[in-house]
Amino acid sequence: MPRSVILRKDKQQRVQQRLLGEFLSQQNFAEQLEIAASTVSNFINHKPVDRKIFIQICERLSLDWREYADFPNQPSSSDNLNDNVTSAEPSQFLSNQVSNQTSNIGSNPVNLPSPTSLEYPEGQMEVSSPFYIDRPPIEARCYEEIRKSGSLIRIKAPRQMGKTSLLARILDRAEQQGDETVYLSLQVAAQKCFSDTDTFLKWFCASVTRALNLTLKLEEYWELTEIMGGNLCCVDYFERYLLPEINKPVTLGLDEVDRVFEYPEISSDFFGLLRVLHEEGKQRAIWKQLRLAIVHSTEVYVPINLNQSPFNVGLPVELPEFTPEQVQYLAQLHQLNWSHKEVEQLMFVVGGHPFLVRLAMYHIARQDTTSTQLLQTSPSTTGIYSNYLRRLETILEQHPELETAMKEVVTTTQPTQLNKKTRSKLNALGLVKIVGEEVVPSCELYRQYFFR
Repeated sequence: MPRSVILRKDKQQRVQQRLLGEFLSQQNFAEQLEIAASTVSNFINHKPVDRKIFIQICERLSLDWREYADFPNQPSSSDNLNDNVTSAEPSQFLSNQVSNQTSNIGSNPVNLPSPTSLEYPEGQMEVSSPFYIDRPPIEARCYEEIRKSGSLIRIKAPRQMGKTSLLARILDRAEQQGDETVYLSLQVAAQKCFSDTDTFLKWFCASVTRALNLTLKLEEYWELTEIMGGNLCCVDYFERYLLPEINKPVTLGLDEVDRVFEYPEISSDFFGLLRVLHEEGKQRAIWKQLRLAIVHSTEVYVPINLNQSPFNVGLPVELPEFTPEQVQYLAQLHQLNWSHKEVEQLMFVVGGHPFLVRLAMYHIARQDTTSTQLLQTSPSTTGIYSNYLRRLETILEQHPELETAMKEVVTTTQPTQLNKKTRSKLNALGLVKIVGEEVVPSCELYRQYFFR
C-alpha cells in the first residue's frame, strides 16, 4: 500500500469549513497537531501527505479518513484504504437487510438509499440527503415563516443536533422562492474581529457584501461612525446600499451566534442591531426585503435589554431529539432490520441525539462493528465515539468550572442544581438536559464516560 494519501477534491470545502470553524487558520491547526504548516497546506491542496499524518489530521477534525482519502496514481477511491478494514461496502450484508423494509412512517413510504450511498455523519447535511429526518411540524413552520416579509427565525439546540442542516434547508427554500441568500457562520471570524464593536460590525457588513458579490463600500458609510455609532452606520449601509442594490428579498442565515456571547460589549450592540433590523421590517418597505434566521446553542445568558433583544421576537425553534419512531425509520434508511428492542437499546445509551444515533447506524451498516460490540465499547476510548468524547473532554479540561460541574452531575444519583451560565454551557455542548431548575446527563454514554 502506498505510504502517501491525497485529499479527495470533492471533500476540500468540507475540510476547510471544519478546520477554519474550529481552529480559525491553518497555522493554528498545524501548531495544535505539532506538524509543519506546509504539511497542512499540502493536505488542503490535494498534495500527497504521509498516510499516518493524513489519518492524524482527519481524526483531529473528527472526520472518517477513509471517506476523504485517495491514493496518488490510483484510479479510484474505492481501493482498500486500510490494512485492517475492508473498504468495499457490505453489499451482501445490506441486501439481506432490505427484505421487509417497505413499512411506512406516517403516510410516507420509506425510500431506501442504495448500500453505496451511506453517508458518514459529519457537520451540515446536504439539502438533498435522504438521511435528513424531519421533526414535524418544525420544518413546515420554518418554510412558512421564511415566506413572510421581514421574518425572523431563531433556531436553538445543543451541538450536532441538526441546527445548521435545518438552516441550510431554510436558505434553500428561500432561494427557491426567489430570495438572495447569505450563509454566515460567526465561527469563521478571526479573533481580531472581536476587538471592538465597530471592527466586528465592519466584518459583518463586509462578509454580507462579499456573499452578495457586491463591491465593498465600508469607508463611504463609516465616515460618521464617531458621531452616529457603529450600529447606525451598519443600518445605513444596509438601507442605502446593500438592499437597494440587490433590489429583491434577502434571507440572511447567521450560524454559531453563540460566539458573540463571550464579548458582552459587542453582543449588546450586535443583538440590538438585529432586533432593529427585524422591527424595521414591520414598518418600512425597504426592510421588508430582509429575512433573518439565527442559530445558537446556548440560552442567552448575556444581559440584553428585552426591548433590544432578537431572542424574544420572531419564530422560536428548539430542535428536539429523535423519537423512537424516527430512530426506527433511520434504521430502515440504513437498511438495518431492527426490532423495537434494538432501537430501545441504542437509545438507552445515546438517547435520540441525531449525530450519535447516525454514527452508530453507519458503522453497524458497514459491518465495522455489531450492535452488541458498539453498546459495550461506546463509553470507552476504543469505541466509535472515542474522538467525539475526547473532544468534549478537552473542552471541559479547558474550562475547569464546567469539568467540576459535569463531575457533579454524573456522580450524584439525584438531579443537580447549577448556576444558569454553567448549566447553559453544558447544555450547549449537549452533555446535560435541563429539567426545570435541575440538570441531568443527556444520556447514559456521558454518564459512564465522565464518571471515570
